[in-house]
Amino acid sequence: MSEPRQDVADARKQVEAEGRAETAVNAETAETTKTAVKRSVIHRAIGGLSQPGPWKRGRWLAAPALLLGLLLLLHAQIPNRSGNIGSLVETALPWFGVFIPVLLAGALWRRSASAVVALLLPVVTWVSLFGGLLIDKSHAGGDLTVVSHNVDADNPDPAGTARDLAASGADLLALEEITAQAKPMYEKELAKAYPYHSVQGTVGLWSKLPLSDIRPVDIAQDVGPLGDSKPADVKAVDNRALRATVATDHGPLAVYVAHLGSVRVNPRGGFWTESRNRNVEALAKAVAAEQNERVALLGDMNGTTDDRALDGITSQLHSAQDAAGNGFGFTWPAKFPMVRIDQILTRGVEPRSSWVLPATGSDHRPVAARVSW
Repeated sequence: MSEPRQDVADARKQVEAEGRAETAVNAETAETTKTAVKRSVIHRAIGGLSQPGPWKRGRWLAAPALLLGLLLLLHAQIPNRSGNIGSLVETALPWFGVFIPVLLAGALWRRSASAVVALLLPVVTWVSLFGGLLIDKSHAGGDLTVVSHNVDADNPDPAGTARDLAASGADLLALEEITAQAKPMYEKELAKAYPYHSVQGTVGLWSKLPLSDIRPVDIAQDVGPLGDSKPADVKAVDNRALRATVATDHGPLAVYVAHLGSVRVNPRGGFWTESRNRNVEALAKAVAAEQNERVALLGDMNGTTDDRALDGITSQLHSAQDAAGNGFGFTWPAKFPMVRIDQILTRGVEPRSSWVLPATGSDHRPVAARVSW
């Protein structure tokens, strides 16, 4: 009987040994788990401390946002000494606003509070500069409708352009870039609607009302020895500005039609504006000498009213689009207008509405305005 008892004792000892071993394993496992949890907590704490907060994230987005805001705010301080950079920036100034939603999307994606706050500067500045243009300021009524159009020397269908313009119902119609070949077609197509007209060089004015005191305006197109050597009849062919008096029921209106010099952008010279700026100065003097208190300037200025180079004119006359338009009123290029270089500027009359007409065969779109006394 002693052997079975011994077996039972041995089995009991084995079970107890296994239990102790299992307990030891469980204790070791628990200690390992506890250690792992501690390490995980420590790692998360360290990670949380090292992870940048919303004010530190996206600082690389905050910097360009601030630079954009400063550019919009201080654009007038950008010098023109080298390549007319200031004028170039001001010509494209509204389009800098397209960077705002791009930067905003990046700030939201990065959840960067600093970038969002930095964007307030360009947003507020852009809205203060251009927000008013997004409001429809047009009003019903008006006494006179005026239209201006650079018809394009390379227009493939001048007759069709003339018919489109006559259908606009304009009382006064100013055309720029009229070629000698196209002139007879414009005169023929517009004769029925406009009994009065004058063409001086490459610019013309057609009117339903009587015209008087018509004369070319010298805008310093030809300068230097080469210009001085040109005979008067040769200069007249290339004349790019005129002045006329329109007899209205409310009194005389002095009308100027002008096509200022072209501008060019090239990598070496930057924004070339020499002839345009010279024309602006000469035309500004002519307008300043004008005795009539009611004046309208219609034409292709080859510049926006934001461009400081036009200050000599825009300080005397005011944009009909700014006063009574809806939107930016871009006119060039006709297929996808990006800038407004065709202007209707006035003083002494009140613009009631201003708009852009549909494209013709020209690379510019016509502009129209209705004014009242």
